[in-house]
Amino acid sequence: MKEYDIKITETLEKTVQVKAASREEAEVIAEENWNQSLYDMDSAEDYADVRFTAGEEREIAREDQIEVLKVSPGEYPCRVTVGIELKDLQSAVGGNIECFYPYEENIGLLVNEEGKINGSKLNRAVYGEDGSLLDVIAGDFLIVGMTEEGVGSLTEEQIKRYEEKFHQPQTFLRMGKGMMVLPVPESEIKPKSRRGKTVQEKAPEMTARLPREPAR
Repeated sequence: MKEYDIKITETLEKTVQVKAASREEAEVIAEENWNQSLYDMDSAEDYADVRFTAGEEREIAREDQIEVLKVSPGEYPCRVTVGIELKDLQSAVGGNIECFYPYEENIGLLVNEEGKINGSKLNRAVYGEDGSLLDVIAGDFLIVGMTEEGVGSLTEEQIKRYEEKFHQPQTFLRMGKGMMVLPVPESEIKPKSRRGKTVQEKAPEMTARLPREPAR
């Protein structure tokens, strides 16, 4: 199922009599009279034409699906549709999920809680509102909206904002006890995934663990 914005354009026409010295003056007088609402345009009597123009199409997520961003190592963020069942979210990140809330906004990062110990490739550094490094995520993760009922779709504005925030894939170099975060060269970045992709990978066998509640 898809959704479209339809622009409906109605055209009304009315012929009025204007006394003037020239065609140009008559048009000016008619425009001034119209601006002053001196002509009553009745949609029934003066109807002339109507047009229906469809805008850009959008996929409509089912009630049991949400539109979110998926971020994979070495790739640009990808807009995907995922199911809201726990097994669907676990499948998208490849393991038991843990929810990380680094921002004041009601969004969460669904990560594989074992990503750092199961050999998953380091993916993105997450910085706080003050620019300090909060964490480094290993493996695939989802950026989702948070509602009173649980996870939800991101708004169009959020999709744009967080795609920009996590746009550049990163690579990491250990420097003693610290770590250097470097952008991945453009030549090494995988082609961007198709917009609107539905994640349907088979869920692996795993123990279900719900995300913890956001810190308030």
